[in-house]
Amino acid sequence: MRVLMVEDEVALAETVRHGLTQAGFVVEVVHNGEDAVRAATENPYDVIVLDIMLPKLNGYKVLEQIRERGVWAPVLMLTAKDGDYDQTDAFDLGADDYLTKPFSFIVLVARLRALIRRGAPERPVVLIAGDLHLNPVRRRVERAGQEIVLTHREYGLLEFLMRHRGETVSKTQILENVWNPGFEGDPNVVEVYIRYLRLKLDAPFERNAIQTVRGMGYRLDPDGG
Repeated sequence: MRVLMVEDEVALAETVRHGLTQAGFVVEVVHNGEDAVRAATENPYDVIVLDIMLPKLNGYKVLEQIRERGVWAPVLMLTAKDGDYDQTDAFDLGADDYLTKPFSFIVLVARLRALIRRGAPERPVVLIAGDLHLNPVRRRVERAGQEIVLTHREYGLLEFLMRHRGETVSKTQILENVWNPGFEGDPNVVEVYIRYLRLKLDAPFERNAIQTVRGMGYRLDPDGG
């Protein structure tokens, strides 16, 4: 059972490392966020223990970066911060468990063993069309590395188009999946939101990813336009 321990308090890190080693774990320790990202992406671990308050990159950034790079090892956040929003932020970024300092070593071991038994869960895959990226976990959209802020409805429409990229989808399909099956309003609302997306995603980047297929509906270019 291989563990990556990310903790900048050297004395605490060594105490935990010694205890986990005695409990049968193989432990590697790093003391800053940059080393954590490097270690997590270059080596396989069964579980990662990650502090939030770290030098160079904080734990949130570490978690965000390793998830973006496809590292799905279970992560237990270990921190002195215990607010509800801290926990929510961690879980939104892909953490699997959360333990506050001071903590019981016995509880830590039990949590780690539970995470290892559970294994790395299947994670939603980032949807990609050329340089257009949509992350379903974080509900984040980027074009050419630049974040694009969308409304709830705009995001829903884009996600539907990206999940069917390369396919032509009709207004009816869009209304049933992005609005609701019983939608009774003006179906031209789809055209309005298509225009909103084009203004945010295509026009500023000189792209033509969202295409109109005359008489049939709309199609998102799988290569991003």
